Amino acid sequence: MKNSGMKIYCVGGAVRDRLLGLPVQDHDWVVVGGTPEDMVARGYQPVGKDFPVFLHPETHEEYALARTERKTAPGYKGFVIHAAPDVTLEQDLLRRDFTVNAIAEDADGNLIDPYGGEADLRAGILRHVSPAFGEDPVRILRAARFVARFAFSIAPETMALMHSMVGNGEVDALVAERVWQELARGLMEKTPSRFFETLRACGALARILPEVDALFGVPQPEKYHPEIDCGVHTMLVLDDAARHGHALEVRFAALAHDLGKGNTPKGILPHHSGHEARGVELLHVLCERLRVPGECRDLGLLAARYHGDVHRARELRPDTIVRLLQGCDAWRRPQRFEQLLQVCACDAHGRTGHEHDAYPQVDYLLRALQAAQAVNAGEIAQQCADKNLIAERVRLARVAAVEDAIQG
Repeated sequence: MKNSGMKIYCVGGAVRDRLLGLPVQDHDWVVVGGTPEDMVARGYQPVGKDFPVFLHPETHEEYALARTERKTAPGYKGFVIHAAPDVTLEQDLLRRDFTVNAIAEDADGNLIDPYGGEADLRAGILRHVSPAFGEDPVRILRAARFVARFAFSIAPETMALMHSMVGNGEVDALVAERVWQELARGLMEKTPSRFFETLRACGALARILPEVDALFGVPQPEKYHPEIDCGVHTMLVLDDAARHGHALEVRFAALAHDLGKGNTPKGILPHHSGHEARGVELLHVLCERLRVPGECRDLGLLAARYHGDVHRARELRPDTIVRLLQGCDAWRRPQRFEQLLQVCACDAHGRTGHEHDAYPQVDYLLRALQAAQAVNAGEIAQQCADKNLIAERVRLARVAAVEDAIQG
């Protein structure tokens, strides 16, 4: 693109990942010295509502006019944007979160790195670019996510700033949708436990996910390796789910399966005393507060309610197994039941020295499910003269089929 004084730079994650030797998924571009009229005249499609962003007419990648931001209200939306041809590249980079994301590259491959991002990349450090970091609470979540992805450490001055953001209530301005968006991305990182450990280190976990924070410091039951507490155990379970490449729903359920064992967070008062019932109730509260998608919520609730039964599967009577399958709606949702078994296997592996133990309950219950599914409910209904007895006849047939399967 040629224009009087207008220059384009690749910025942010694309530059960072290339310097780290990682695959570059998306490119972000900054246009310095341009106007919205310049971009539209060259066929770029405007898409930004809050500030000027344009889609390239061929690649459809995002091109944003260089801009500055000024804080005017609490939360991540409380900013006034200034985009104009006189905004410099250095000013645009100054508004970014971390030095490693404040590196630009020009058309000739030259780096523009006014804030030392390349050195921090080599050292594996996340450091905020300017005090303006403290004006956007989403950046705490992004810091935690980058730690989970890259295993970077957080500069002491940045961690201190994050602490102050929690202390002054800035983090309380986060909206549910944005918290869930960053939480879901954090769960899908390489080592998701680091996401939660980072939030806990700065005090944000107790404000954002008090149900999870309440697990730390609570001893495990004697039979479950009490040398690690419930919070540490949950992190091991979550990382096992990540090692196996499990879906978001499974990872969320791994995070949520043991909530009932925590010290009930202040202001959240479940009515039930049993930890499984308490976990279900706490999870309902969490999911409603963060507007968690239904698939994640439903699998999490199944894990909270039934993971103990799955662990004891080989001790259960056939009729109890059928009741378990019925309670999980395994007849209609066999794939979700398999995901529940994945969660339970991760739970079993989330104990020191047991990361690679066999978990025969998976095959055992899948064999029982297959046998129960083979029962022809329609045929039983046709042969049953009293329609009120159909459900019980089908149940008994499934119990008999499961008994044969698990004894075979």
